[in-house]
Amino acid sequence: MLKWSEFGRTADIILAVWPYYRPLHERWFMQELVDKGENTPVWRDRLVPGENDTVRSEHYPDRETAISAAKLLNPSLAAALSARVMDPLAKRSIELKVEKALQAKQRLQDEEALMLREALRRHGDDKRLDASELKLATASEPYRLDLAEQLTIMPYLKVAKVGRSNNRWSHTLLFLGHDGIWSKPYHAGEKGALTAERAKIANGFDLSAVSHWGKTKAQIRQILLPRANQLLQLASVQRLLAEAMARGERVLVSNGIVFWYEPDGGVGWQVKATSSTRDSEGATIWNEGTILSTNHGRLVVLPYIKDSGEQIRGHTKNGPNDGRALPRHRDHFVEIPFSIYDGDLMIGLFGELPYE
Repeated sequence: MLKWSEFGRTADIILAVWPYYRPLHERWFMQELVDKGENTPVWRDRLVPGENDTVRSEHYPDRETAISAAKLLNPSLAAALSARVMDPLAKRSIELKVEKALQAKQRLQDEEALMLREALRRHGDDKRLDASELKLATASEPYRLDLAEQLTIMPYLKVAKVGRSNNRWSHTLLFLGHDGIWSKPYHAGEKGALTAERAKIANGFDLSAVSHWGKTKAQIRQILLPRANQLLQLASVQRLLAEAMARGERVLVSNGIVFWYEPDGGVGWQVKATSSTRDSEGATIWNEGTILSTNHGRLVVLPYIKDSGEQIRGHTKNGPNDGRALPRHRDHFVEIPFSIYDGDLMIGLFGELPYE
């Protein structure tokens, strides 16, 4: 058995930590960002000392507890990096890489939480079948109650991870066939459990859980834009935007959605989507930067910082199939500062809308 006192990792420099969900184990496991010198830092599963000099993984039962633990530890790790005696430019480069890595992790989780919230809302009025009404393959009978409980919450599911049978747990996948019959059970490994977890979001938008996940989420973002436009009618959102105007803010960003104030033509507040260039994908957002809008494009590329430290100004554009964005007259070019809001803001705002 591996002993912590003999563990080779203890001398590694840890730059940050952040949790991620492993559906197979139904727990949040902590990862740590490890300094690799001149190379880009890498994420790995975090191991910590256990009882009697043992080594164990660091994990938590829920997202809130895991994130709280990460936010408690990260400031001390950042302070340790700040105190290191090294070339100032090299230190700043590492700090930017840490910011980029943490931003990417948190943006991903916030976005998927928003998508799940909206998937559940869209099917709030769907008919719920009683457990006895479900059609299952004979071999799946032991999972009837487990499946029924999940479908009560997510009636749209087409893939489900089940496991309760005679008070014992295993890891099994069931698939809904075109004939309305749930399949025989299939063993669920890490990949299968992840597919079932993604189905909680994808199936809620009538999309497949086995398709390319990045492309599936891009489709969902487009589906969500009309929904986001409805937010402008909410009194609470109107108050939020009025307060932003009073502070001189004209662009508010949260979870891929942009509230954008357009002064020309009496347009006022409208909703755009964030986009990225190949270079900016997952890059560190430059919070002090500005967006120079030379056209009326529907997408906003936020200003970002390259690993080299070069600051790239934000801009507006159209998507690949939108045609050329209508240009602004040079006298009407707009250079706007922006504010990023916590991802929970959009989740909360979406939750305020009544069922339709």
